[in-house]
Amino acid sequence: MPLMKTSNPAFGENTFRNAGGSGYGAIDATARMTLNGTVHKTGILLVCAFASAAWTWYRFMATGDPASIGGLMAIGFIGGFICAMVTVFKKEWSPVTAPLYALLEGLALGGISAFFNLRYPGIALEAVGITFAVLFAMLFAYSAHIIKVTQKFAMGIFAATAGIALFYLAQMLLGFFHIPLFASVYGSGVIGIGFSLFVSVIAALNLVLDFDFIERGVNYGAPKYMEWYGAFGIMVTLVWLYLEVLRLLSKIRSRN
Repeated sequence: MPLMKTSNPAFGENTFRNAGGSGYGAIDATARMTLNGTVHKTGILLVCAFASAAWTWYRFMATGDPASIGGLMAIGFIGGFICAMVTVFKKEWSPVTAPLYALLEGLALGGISAFFNLRYPGIALEAVGITFAVLFAMLFAYSAHIIKVTQKFAMGIFAATAGIALFYLAQMLLGFFHIPLFASVYGSGVIGIGFSLFVSVIAALNLVLDFDFIERGVNYGAPKYMEWYGAFGIMVTLVWLYLEVLRLLSKIRSRN
């Protein structure tokens, strides 16, 4: 059965095929990717992200000065992006680059969370809780076959994710020229909350595609290092989901 496309940039159509050689029997069974191994690696990446996020968070809380963590956040954003690109193109480096990506993203997320939490006390903890609740709900829905990954389903999520990415890119580029584009989607009105809710749902459904793609990679017989790459792909989606949930909650809070 051919590998199905996923909208996660870490999981291209030929990711596991290229890594696994000729499929079953291409490498020794003890050196193949497993689901348990990928779960364990995902846990390690989450610990790395939480550790660096806590550092940025408490540094900001201790000083109360955004400038004290501005450099750390810049390193996190830029370094995380570079590290992600390296991981995508050099999958065999993922045992090193995936933990590094998690640490760098943690620096950025810790700062963002601290800023939001200063304005809306408790919002960061709520966003973390919702993100993990969604993660486990999607995992259950996938494992219980409540959500079935068909070709049409995958292509629909891929199209929606690509559209969101293009919209954000257009917003960023036009922002340099101070040209507003659908500014209402960033407001706390019905349109803004509806947009954030839609994007959060699409991010959540990307997790289902990621689970399916990883399972197919395990069945294909990908090498052991792909456990780190699979965990990295899950982290990419979780980071996106957390940021969208944080934005959604902030819009709801601002209406109160």
